Amino acid sequence: MMNDKRKGLGRGLDSLLPGRPSPAPIAMPAPQPSTGTQEISVDLIDPNPYQTRRQINEAALAELAESIRVSGVVQPVVLRPAANGRFQLVAGERRWLASKRAGKQTVPAVVRQISNEQAMEITIIENLQREDLNAMEQARAFERLGREFGLTQEQIAVRTGKDRASISNFIRLLKLPESLQEALERGTISFGHGKALVGLAGFPEQLEKAANEVITRQLSVRQTEELAARLLQPESEEPPKQQTVVLDPNVREAQRTLERSLGVKVEIQDRKGKGKIILRYGSLDDFDRILEALGAD
Repeated sequence: MMNDKRKGLGRGLDSLLPGRPSPAPIAMPAPQPSTGTQEISVDLIDPNPYQTRRQINEAALAELAESIRVSGVVQPVVLRPAANGRFQLVAGERRWLASKRAGKQTVPAVVRQISNEQAMEITIIENLQREDLNAMEQARAFERLGREFGLTQEQIAVRTGKDRASISNFIRLLKLPESLQEALERGTISFGHGKALVGLAGFPEQLEKAANEVITRQLSVRQTEELAARLLQPESEEPPKQQTVVLDPNVREAQRTLERSLGVKVEIQDRKGKGKIILRYGSLDDFDRILEALGAD
């Protein structure tokens, strides 16, 4: 099952670890990378600065520590050499922490020359393989890959095994206010709720109203989507019905061109070169597509 799961997550950890040359290696002291497993003092290991997981299940960590106390560490951690004879953790944070908690002096480790980009990529994939990141942790990880390493959403999707639309939806969660991001981390609302609410990110009052209603009434994702759509376009704001106006052929053609391009109903109200363009959407997917086409994603 683990092998099948890894195939669905980009290249997987195994393809990232063996002997791949680092494009930007760190300045190293005496320790040399080894191709085999070696015992490394737990006190010589520093945390992974690219760790995206903020929360660790204490009960699960205690259980792992007890298992290590009895049976030892089954799978070695992955390290990279650091300055002054120390090592930096790349993968296996829970095993390292549990080993310390179990009173172990050393931990089995594989030491590799790994670039900063590879270190972060491996960290994300390791956590995704265990489904160990909440929605906001994933959002921050994907955003950091783009910001620090210049990766496009398409490149991030290929490397992590997720589709590009999912990457975009996760990153958009960062537009939500801190209170809602915390609610996502606690599990008070789900990723689906956050995706529905982020369409209101540009309308703070409506967003606050919607969030309160979603949490207090425990609305489903579908109900949240419908609520967001109503707040974005209240019935009272519907344009009044007007008498049929014969459109100029050029205006009509422009209207059809926009409809083909955006995939939604378009209405152009023109009077002597002045007027407005109304875009009507039937779902939040339509709304997201309009924002992306207008460069507002």
